[in-house]
Amino acid sequence: MTAASPAPAGTTAPPAAPAADAGLLIPISRSAGPLRTVVLHPAGGGLGPYLGLAAALARYGPVSGIRAPGLLPGEEPDDSVPGMTARYLRLIDRLESPVGLLLGWSLGGLLAWELAGRLAARGERPRVVMLDSPALPPAHDGRDGRDRAALRERVIDSAGTAGHDTELVARTTDAHLRALTRHTVRGGHDHRALLVSCAAEPDAAAHLAHWRTVAPGLRTVSVPCGHFDLLTPPRLRTTTGLVTDFLRDTGPAGPAPASPIRPAEEHP
Repeated sequence: MTAASPAPAGTTAPPAAPAADAGLLIPISRSAGPLRTVVLHPAGGGLGPYLGLAAALARYGPVSGIRAPGLLPGEEPDDSVPGMTARYLRLIDRLESPVGLLLGWSLGGLLAWELAGRLAARGERPRVVMLDSPALPPAHDGRDGRDRAALRERVIDSAGTAGHDTELVARTTDAHLRALTRHTVRGGHDHRALLVSCAAEPDAAAHLAHWRTVAPGLRTVSVPCGHFDLLTPPRLRTTTGLVTDFLRDTGPAGPAPASPIRPAEEHP
């Protein structure tokens, strides 16, 4: 558990994170404030995509990020969502206060959702933001081998891993893509949560439908852009606004609304 969050009576605290994993937990902002945010890496493992959004989140409190193992020599990448979730739960226990917000783009949002479920079992209830995160394994969408290779390169390029060895980044990306092909979201919970879905993606409707099945109270907003646009200009401004609106509406001053937000951009 975090230092400010002892284990509930009758429960057993999880084992501490190995010392070798300590370098995966990265302080992004040490701002003072009541809301501690943790951002989870997308496929590929880096934290670079979050730097613009983190500037806004730092207005609420400290921001930390969890990068993936596999980006440095001697590290082995994880290739399962349950394995990553267990490892990162132990890292969260190193923080000085409880997490108030778990946020992630793509694979990172899926990890945020699964971590929130594990924390719920311990009596902790962070808010969750998922930015175009999958609920189902990738479907066959007509891409041939060349298109799939191009998509893999796009994932590598957007992973926020500048300065890391390109072969290690590629190996980590491949491990994460394998993890996604084997994972379906099955467990729901009632944390206050937001999903931002990219309507331009061919499988957006299928993922959105499955998310709504496992999490009926999930807030869902659809934006008219592609997956790789959410955290880059000019779409970053819209994404930041959606996240800060969610934090405002679900803050300590009032309960989370019972029904999803339905702005003009959302699917009916």
